[in-house]
Amino acid sequence: MKQNFKTFSLLFCVLAMTAMCACTKDNNNPNNGGGNGGGNGGSNNTYNGHAYVDLGLPSGTLWAICNVGANSPEEYGDYFAWGETEPKAAMYDWDHYKYSNGTGDELGLTKYCHRESHGHSAGYHGFFDNLTSLEPIDDAATANWGEGWCMPTPEQWKELWDCTVTRRHYHAENGIGTNGWSFSDDETGQRIFLPAAGMFCPDGLEGVNSEGNYWSNSLGDYWDTDAWKCCFDAHQEYSDLHNLDRYFGLPVRPVRSVRKN
Repeated sequence: MKQNFKTFSLLFCVLAMTAMCACTKDNNNPNNGGGNGGGNGGSNNTYNGHAYVDLGLPSGTLWAICNVGANSPEEYGDYFAWGETEPKAAMYDWDHYKYSNGTGDELGLTKYCHRESHGHSAGYHGFFDNLTSLEPIDDAATANWGEGWCMPTPEQWKELWDCTVTRRHYHAENGIGTNGWSFSDDETGQRIFLPAAGMFCPDGLEGVNSEGNYWSNSLGDYWDTDAWKCCFDAHQEYSDLHNLDRYFGLPVRPVRSVRKN
C-alpha cells in the first residue's frame, strides 16, 4: 500500500465519554459498528434533514454528527473512493476507480490532474485540467446530502484538532462498542464523535474499530494520484493528515457552510 506522508502531528488528551443521539438518514451498510454512541451532548440543528453542531470554531464551520450513510454517530456509514459519490461493496483499486482509464495504471487519471510528477503527468496521455479540489458533482457529501453540505478541507480538519478539546473514546469491552475520537467545545458542551471505521483497500475492509480514516476534498501535496485524508489511531494518542491513493474507500464526514455571526 502506497502512502505519502505530510505531517501535522498533534498530541491529544485522553478521556472516555459516551452519549447517544441519532441522524435522520437510513443506513443499510452491514459494516456499521455500534453500541456505545457518541454525538452532540446538546440540542441539534438540522439542514436538509441532517443534524449538525456548532463547535465554536473560528472559521464558523459546522460539523455533521454522522457520517454519510450512517444512522447514528457511532455507525461507520458508507465508504467512498475520492471523487466518487456512490459506495461500493468491494473493488477499491485503480481498475475500478471512476476517474481512471480502467487499465490499472495510476498514470491513467481522467480528472483532477494539475502537475507533473517525476517528469510526467498522472493524467491519461498527459491530461491536465488544473483541478485541485472536488467539484460539487464529485463531492460525496454534496451528492448525497444536497447543496450546502460538502467534504472538509485539510484546513478544516486541522482546525478541528487545534481549536477543540479532543478526547479519545474507547469502549470495546468483550467486543461490544465503537472505538473512535470525540471533539468538543468546552463552553457549550457540543461535540461530535468520529468512529474508527477503517478503510476499504484492494484486499477488503481493514482497520475497523482500530483506526479512523476520513477524506478531505483536496488533492495531496505530492502526486495527483493522492488526496488528503484525516487519520487517527483509536488505541494511541496519534492523529495526523496524510496523503493516500484516491481509489481507497474511506468514510465521509460532511461539513456545512460557515455560521453567520
